[in-house]
Amino acid sequence: MRYACLCLLSLNLVLLASCSKPPQTPEATPETRIKQIPPADPEKYVSLKDMKAWRNPYLIIRVDGVGLLDVGDNLTQILDPDKLTEALANLPASAWPYGRVVAVQEPNAPNSAEGKARFLKNRALVAGTLKSLDVVITWVPSS
Repeated sequence: MRYACLCLLSLNLVLLASCSKPPQTPEATPETRIKQIPPADPEKYVSLKDMKAWRNPYLIIRVDGVGLLDVGDNLTQILDPDKLTEALANLPASAWPYGRVVAVQEPNAPNSAEGKARFLKNRALVAGTLKSLDVVITWVPSS
């Protein structure tokens, strides 16, 4: 009798264990997805004379955030600097032909003290974010 109870208990445990869900791998974080992009390959972009030929992400520092330029459509998406990592991570692999490098344009800072402070804060946030992601910055002067 005791043996039958132990067998029944063991069988129940096996059945319960087989019904449990397999452990799920956590979804890759935006930081992890960006760091999976190959490192910057300067040989692919240093010879560019005209930034119109740039194919990697192109950012524009602004008073109201940071602009992410879609080079294909020539449209700019305005982002809060805190959302930059996620926006870059959501770009397809084809958006990074030169590796982990972005062009960053910094137009002239505004004249007002408040506008200049917000502009410089956004510049610092963008530069710090990109540095923490090991993304090389190619600074582009304003046109």
